[in-house]
Amino acid sequence: MESIHNIKQKFSIVGNDYALHRALEKAIQVAPTDISVLVLGESGVGKEFIPKIIHQFSCRKHHSYIAVNCGAIPEGTIDSELFGHEKGSFTGATSMRKGYFEGANGGTIFLDEVGELPLTTQVRLLRVLESGEFIKVGSSQIQKTNIRIVAATNLNMIESIQKGKFREDLFYRLNTVQINVPSLRFRKNDIRLLFKKFSNDFAEKYHMPPIKLTEEAFKYLENYPWPGNIRQLKNLTEQVSVVEKKREISKEKLKEYLPENIPSLSFSSSNNEQFFHEFSNERDFLYKILFDMRKNFNNLKNLTYQLIKSKNNTFLEENQQLMEKVFGNMINTSNNSVKSIVEDSIFRLEHCSNSSKNSSKNEDFDYEEIEEDSTNKNESNTFSLQKREIEFIQKSLKKNNGKRRKTARELGISERTLYRKIKQYGL
Repeated sequence: MESIHNIKQKFSIVGNDYALHRALEKAIQVAPTDISVLVLGESGVGKEFIPKIIHQFSCRKHHSYIAVNCGAIPEGTIDSELFGHEKGSFTGATSMRKGYFEGANGGTIFLDEVGELPLTTQVRLLRVLESGEFIKVGSSQIQKTNIRIVAATNLNMIESIQKGKFREDLFYRLNTVQINVPSLRFRKNDIRLLFKKFSNDFAEKYHMPPIKLTEEAFKYLENYPWPGNIRQLKNLTEQVSVVEKKREISKEKLKEYLPENIPSLSFSSSNNEQFFHEFSNERDFLYKILFDMRKNFNNLKNLTYQLIKSKNNTFLEENQQLMEKVFGNMINTSNNSVKSIVEDSIFRLEHCSNSSKNSSKNEDFDYEEIEEDSTNKNESNTFSLQKREIEFIQKSLKKNNGKRRKTARELGISERTLYRKIKQYGL
């Protein structure tokens, strides 16, 4: 697989931001497949590089690559542009014309600003995605095409679906793999690199020394909101390079080109893009939440364990509701004696406490199961714990008439863990 460094050099991509690298990694990973990709990001972030990378490293690289700006084509001619038309199908159709889907057969088509497509065109596009079939304007003959679609938009697609401007089924067809390109304001460490690159490029283009910024000017650039993203930074660099005679630009001079307190003109592709930037992997974020919840719950159990171990019957009687919340239906003071509660609770808490200690030592924890203690200090303690565990499982199975789901719920473990225990102990 091609490395990120080589990709950046080949396509002149500048930046070391994690979210940018993650987007490039996903593009490389999906390139050998034929699945559809939806690229999300604000206007000016450089979304056009992603479909080029995908096409270049796919098996279609020797076939056509066509980029179509869906927002720039009038609604009345968009169907003809994409799917072609027959001679005489409408006024001005003096000859038969191939559309992009026919002309790029075997290759890749990039639909930029796909959120701007009319609803009638969306229906036609959905058919191409589902079956590879399309019909030219003014024709009744079904044609086939073998094409890969990569789409991009700077719109909030969920909002467009809710407003009835975009078909939900088409969105999920396009969104097989989603690649998010981060905004420039979330790539502060890359702004300096980008500015220097643009400065050198324009110096070479206009045959003049490259402009430089003072440290204060660079800090001002890094803290600017950049509603136009990389495109705005590039235009700013070109403008300053041509207009300014001095090659060193101060913060005060830079402010003349970048007025303060300008609201963002672009619509973020995600209402929580900064959140995405920090937790680009949703699974890692969910794991973090679950781990914190488990840690807090085990701390509560350990605290209750110390109180129970003291055999404080008054505490148990006065805090019956707390006990039921912590230990679930396994404790019922109306049926069990305080002594029984203490014994069962101590067993449960010792088991959970040992498991918690083991899981804290090993980062590869399993959130679904509470693993049994494998590092007890001596074998006799381990045997005693297993014996109590067998007795407890047997009592619970008997109480629930052998129903595993209820038993697992009562014990506070998964059905899979219960099944494994039953098989392990031959119950």
